[in-house]
Amino acid sequence: MSNQDREQVVDHVKAAYAEGRLDRFEFDDRLERAMTARVHGDLTPIMDELYGAHPAGPGSYPPVMSRVATGRHLDGRADTGGERVGAAAAHLLPLTGLLAIGPLIMLLTAGRTSPYVRKHAVEALNFQLTMLGATILLTITFVGVVLTPLLWIGGLVLSVVGGLAALGEGNFRYPFTLRLVK
Repeated sequence: MSNQDREQVVDHVKAAYAEGRLDRFEFDDRLERAMTARVHGDLTPIMDELYGAHPAGPGSYPPVMSRVATGRHLDGRADTGGERVGAAAAHLLPLTGLLAIGPLIMLLTAGRTSPYVRKHAVEALNFQLTMLGATILLTITFVGVVLTPLLWIGGLVLSVVGGLAALGEGNFRYPFTLRLVK
């Protein structure tokens, strides 16, 4: 049995939890059993609990829609107001001086459990990394020294717009951004 077999069962458990078919205790129990399984026979009861009696034939369990999905909406929409606030924080934390660190913190914490927060945190992180790179490259030239403050004012405005879009459960993409983080 490979780690991939365990991961597939874990994906099914996460999807069932996201769909509301499991409570937190059931989720934790099945997740622990899946991660500590040593043989396929340890994984079969977990799948049977999720989908009923074992279907005939290999690979006949339904496919999992998302490997990371733990929120109710698998299409990347916000499930709660907390997710919208977390996504907005990813855009607005750089205004406090946490340039690339703010979106990175949101990506590593809330981005693990919410596809919506992850999407906005990745976008904000890519934008902040692009801004930092542009600042370093532009300060080498005289024209860049003049343009850098204008660049940062534009970045401030775009960060606020991104934060407001996240609060309104909208999609937002920064213009002229290198997408380094996926």
